[in-house]
Amino acid sequence: MIYQILEQGKSSRECLERVQRRHNPRDNAWLQEMSLGVMRRLPTLQTWLRTLLDRPLKGNKKVIEHLILLGLYQLSFSRVSQHAAVGETVAAAPYLGGAGLKGLVNAVLRNFQRDGLAEQPINDPIINSGLPKWLYKAVDEAYGFDANAVREATNGMAPIWLRVNTQQTSVDNYKQALDSVNVSYALSEAHPEAIILEKREDITALPGFENGEFAVQDGAAQLAAHYLQAKPNERILDCCAAPGGKTGHIAELTPKLSYLLALDMDAGRLKRVEENMARLKHTVDIKQGDAANPSTWWDGKLFDRILLDAPCSATGVIRRHPDIRWLRKASDITNLVTLQRQILDALWALLAPGGTLLYATCSILPQENKLQIQQFLKDTPEASLLPLIKTETVDNPGRQILPSEQQMDGFYYARLVKSKS
Repeated sequence: MIYQILEQGKSSRECLERVQRRHNPRDNAWLQEMSLGVMRRLPTLQTWLRTLLDRPLKGNKKVIEHLILLGLYQLSFSRVSQHAAVGETVAAAPYLGGAGLKGLVNAVLRNFQRDGLAEQPINDPIINSGLPKWLYKAVDEAYGFDANAVREATNGMAPIWLRVNTQQTSVDNYKQALDSVNVSYALSEAHPEAIILEKREDITALPGFENGEFAVQDGAAQLAAHYLQAKPNERILDCCAAPGGKTGHIAELTPKLSYLLALDMDAGRLKRVEENMARLKHTVDIKQGDAANPSTWWDGKLFDRILLDAPCSATGVIRRHPDIRWLRKASDITNLVTLQRQILDALWALLAPGGTLLYATCSILPQENKLQIQQFLKDTPEASLLPLIKTETVDNPGRQILPSEQQMDGFYYARLVKSKS
């Protein structure tokens, strides 16, 4: 799986789902911890590997390098015993077509232990940050003196947030259900439907899962439906909606909408929306369509409110999906900014006079966020800013949430209103 992410550009979510179908929950938790742990520590692990290998492995042997990275991670950053880490890593080589390389794997790991590389400091702040060079510098440029704190938070572990489905139960009742099975949790004053688990749990085994009494949704994402402020009898578009967390929350907060459309371009991810809406017992319209090309899916009726969860770098959720840092490139940002603006312009035409568009990303990069909205406001006379926080101005629009702020993921929101005339 590590090889698939780093060499084939596949996401951890895609790889894990495929692998975890073949294993039990305990093994799945270990698989996730190990593979994502390697993503977090990759620059350090690769530095050690370059020291230990005389020359890189090539061709179909390359996968064995990734196996060694896993062994190094277990030896240095996991609770796995030293003996088991070496033994199991060596034993895995034949399953990856490396039967003839078992001796090499064993020698590399034994030399790592003997030389004490884990105790030797690496005097390179970029390597120690666990981030690619382009992202390290981008955070520096955006956050200056606060950059180190942002990078440390990006490398932290994300808590699991639940959103209680208030159409099926109440927060108080759901707290009692968790108490009855001794699940520890915390609450957040800024998130009225939220419960934060204090340790990792098997989500499907929690009370009320099958009955749709809750959804898993980070606290930053839970702000979207509240910021949108949908009202009864309105027409709402949730754009780029998969996997449907925000769609469900909108339906829960305002059950008497005239129409709620969940739109996404990815047919595979739309199946997740359908599954989630069915479990949560929400009835919404679900369509596949390109947000930048409304003529292929729009019914011609204007929307009162639009939530645009725009395609982005996802740099705000790296602590939750650490492979993102290796799947993204610096050149992606320019392309994403262009796409975001195309979608913004296309959807703005679908918004009724006096309507609200809530722009959202799970990014921490200003180009995708406040700079994007600054430019849109300059270019769009009928658009004005409806502040979400007191410090907002046209020159500094929106709310930028940084990773770990109130335990949330990194996120950005800006709320725009279309003039009535």
